[in-house]
Amino acid sequence: MKSIRYWTALLLLAAFPAAHAELEITVTGGAEAPLPIAIVPFSQVPDVQLDIAQVVENDLVRSGRFRALPRRDMLQRPNTPAQVDAATWRAQGIDNVVVGQVARSDTGYFARFFLIDSISGQQIMGYDVPARSIDQMRYVAHQIADLIYEKLLGQPGYFNTKIAYVSATGLSHQRTFQLIVADSDGENPRVVATSREPLMSPAWSPDRKQLAYVGYERGRSAVYLHTLATGEVKRLVSERGINGSPVFSPDGRYLALTLSFENNPDIYIIDLRSGTRRRLTDHYGIDTEPAWSPDGTKIAFTSDRGGQPQIYEIGIEGGDPRRLTFQGRQNLRPSYSPDGRSLVLVNLEGGRYRIGLLDLATGDMRLLSDGPLDESPSFAPGGAVVIYATQGARGAELATVSVDGRVRQSLRQASGDVREPAWSPLIR
Repeated sequence: MKSIRYWTALLLLAAFPAAHAELEITVTGGAEAPLPIAIVPFSQVPDVQLDIAQVVENDLVRSGRFRALPRRDMLQRPNTPAQVDAATWRAQGIDNVVVGQVARSDTGYFARFFLIDSISGQQIMGYDVPARSIDQMRYVAHQIADLIYEKLLGQPGYFNTKIAYVSATGLSHQRTFQLIVADSDGENPRVVATSREPLMSPAWSPDRKQLAYVGYERGRSAVYLHTLATGEVKRLVSERGINGSPVFSPDGRYLALTLSFENNPDIYIIDLRSGTRRRLTDHYGIDTEPAWSPDGTKIAFTSDRGGQPQIYEIGIEGGDPRRLTFQGRQNLRPSYSPDGRSLVLVNLEGGRYRIGLLDLATGDMRLLSDGPLDESPSFAPGGAVVIYATQGARGAELATVSVDGRVRQSLRQASGDVREPAWSPLIR
């Protein structure tokens, strides 16, 4: 059982503090040229303190697909399309310019923004995005970023999604654990569950209405389903031994998880409608950390059946698993990209646990992070960015990295240990 104890210890090591996020964006270089864009500060009514344009800029840059012109380098500060001098922006190498205003309306507030093509000088998009209250202005900013992302890249934006993670505060013998849901940039955290015993492995349902997670009661693990709208919590399974690593099927009907009540950790599938369960793997090694393919036909998982933990794949009807990873001493915690063409995982080589991206067609792996203790990678909807937990020289933090490895963003917080981030699906 050395491997399963180690994997649990690794989960508990990855941490970062959980309130009042401070964002830091680091551009490390990369092969794909990002789109040059300028997000001009919006004119805003005085009671709206949130810098809408800055949130939009942070979202777009974090994706790795955009390069924003620093405000200090802007030669003009227009707020309407008529004020935009396209030639000025072209001379600075900027392809697109975003301008806007925030004003009051009869029902609250609205943000009016315009996307200008500085090459042609033409407006290519303009919207009024409403908000009933000031509290909704951050969602407005994320929606603007989503609209710009989709217009310029032809793919849905993902900035108005959520992340879930686990926070732990207090001394080791008096810890309080919290399951938290926040915006995709770590802002607006909301506690959805609290316990004096560990909470682990949050996983989103496809409709974003429920979270599955692992909790403990008097030292015994169980898998729970939490309905976010009502706060209802249902204990789904609590067998003898390990109850862990739940993950929903793409259609939301099934849950794959790890159980050991038959004397060995294996992957099981539970029908959430009927409650029936089926054993998918049956091996004397440790099979854990299942991940469902986007088409629902396969499950990737971590197993030490070959000696060291590696990633394997099996059809949902069973059969002989196929080993997927061959680079690195260990590979753990797989998660499929939304298009099913790659896996993000934790790779161990040279004593460093780093986030790796595995191309399923070629078997090639690209390392996205530096380590030394990175864990729990999760794709953003669309697959452009990965969120993960890390323990670095500066302390504990949550981080995102673009899939080309070019842009990394850290979310540092004020207090508490945080781990196991999970990105919500995109709801259109």
